[in-house]
Amino acid sequence: MTATETPEAAPVPPTERLHAPVLAWFEQHARDLPWRRPEAGAWGVMVSEFMLQQTPVSRVLPVYEQWMARWPRPAALAAEAPGEAVRAWGRLGYPRRALRLHGAAVAITERHGGDVPSDHAQLLALPGIGEYTAAAVASFAYGRRHPVLDTNVRRVFARAVTGVQYPPNATTAAERRLARALLPDDEATAARWAAASMELGALVCTARGEDCGRCPIARACAWRLAGKPAHDGPPRRGQTYAGTDRQVRGKLLAVLREATAPVPQAALDAVWHDAVQRARALDGLVADGLVEPLDGGRYRLPSA
Repeated sequence: MTATETPEAAPVPPTERLHAPVLAWFEQHARDLPWRRPEAGAWGVMVSEFMLQQTPVSRVLPVYEQWMARWPRPAALAAEAPGEAVRAWGRLGYPRRALRLHGAAVAITERHGGDVPSDHAQLLALPGIGEYTAAAVASFAYGRRHPVLDTNVRRVFARAVTGVQYPPNATTAAERRLARALLPDDEATAARWAAASMELGALVCTARGEDCGRCPIARACAWRLAGKPAHDGPPRRGQTYAGTDRQVRGKLLAVLREATAPVPQAALDAVWHDAVQRARALDGLVADGLVEPLDGGRYRLPSA
């Protein structure tokens, strides 16, 4: 297969060869995460899904705990300025997620009486909610039957079923068809399967190195049985951070998060030496709604 070709959908193996061992493994090895506990509720699940996008669990845990203690319900967050969500987001990265979560909380409060909806279509209609997050909340919070395709699940399916080391860079229609075909018929079991396959990718079938000795479906894994052929698709490049506009944006936001009053331009100028890059980063933050410019060359986190 060349770099320009797309792998064809693999035949789905008998699902009992995958479901039973993965579910049994999950029963024994699932991490005790706060958003998996009953008291987290649908709001806790939603908050975790926003935070966990492109961010490891270890970094999310302390911020999640603080967030839920301060805003245990969507209405509590909706009552505050969006800048407070950005402030509380801390250094999780990709802070536009904080604004989107605030927007979702406002919509939930206004449209659904403060309760996170269980219907997939209603979830998808909330601001900042895409297909993955809608499916994840419906499945993990309400036990609904939806394919939940994050990076970990896609990697497990690519290896175990399709027989390749990594999935495509972007989710394909073939992957969605495969995920639907692999869903157990029973709704509660399907929701459990979604969580279990995700956990397997996070802990065992990882991007950095698979641990086949610990994998409950190693004997049925198409990639292992094929001799673990090396990835021959487009190069997989890690994201750089040092020296990028993302780093500059983070430094500027850090100043504003720690401030109790509007910040003068000079305080922002001090955090990065390259004036052109600094101005570009600040303009981007303003355009994204993460920073509010005021008269007199002062800035603050968004107030509305």
